[in-house]
Amino acid sequence: MSETRLIHGFHAVIAKLRHDPEAVEELYVDSSRQDARMRDLLRQAGLHGVRVMPVDGKRLDGMAAGARHQGVIARVNARQKYVSLEDVLDVIDEPALLLVLDGVQDPHNLGACLRVADAAGAHAVIAPRDKAVGLNATAIKVASGAADTVPYITVTNLARTLRELQEREIWTIGAAGEANRKIYDIDQRAAVAWVLGAEGSGLRRLTRETCDELAAIPMQGSVESLNVSVASGICLFEARRQRLAGKTPRL
Repeated sequence: MSETRLIHGFHAVIAKLRHDPEAVEELYVDSSRQDARMRDLLRQAGLHGVRVMPVDGKRLDGMAAGARHQGVIARVNARQKYVSLEDVLDVIDEPALLLVLDGVQDPHNLGACLRVADAAGAHAVIAPRDKAVGLNATAIKVASGAADTVPYITVTNLARTLRELQEREIWTIGAAGEANRKIYDIDQRAAVAWVLGAEGSGLRRLTRETCDELAAIPMQGSVESLNVSVASGICLFEARRQRLAGKTPRL
């Protein structure tokens, strides 16, 4: 019998049905919901022959262990499709845009980072296998489907992976508040990997030393730092802005 896990929420479940329907084993839905959103979900399930089990809200509450499930929970094969960094880099047809997370512990932040990466058109999110949150049900729900559209690659040694990126001529930029250069001063039209640290502690020393350079997000107000997902969005969208504009930033 295959190992399974639960995912919940309309975005996460519908994305799974659209991008990896073979992994969906059962679908539990709130029997009292018959709105258009639920009908669309059931239609998707029917197209792929997924077994649907109408249940009451209390059972869903228990399955979700207090998380907001929106009346839908799917039991899916827990085995993630293995995608290596080489798999991603060998097939993209534009300069790489990668997000590297150095030890993010909060699943809500990981999910939000995946969502931001998807919106900015990043090709993958990379994280260490240890001392970081895994891709659990909470992260998948917060990602609103991005967990199934953006490759999430875990590595055993982050510093070594950064060096491998550098060997492929991917410029690695660490986000650090104390850096002299600002993110807008760096030409990001070529291949880049933005490296962001964990909540509170920031980049680890070895990660910081391995990056090609460090850059800061200009802060105009009284706060000293930003949530990692917000900072990720600012960095990734600056890279995307430069590529769309095709202009050289000020140096």
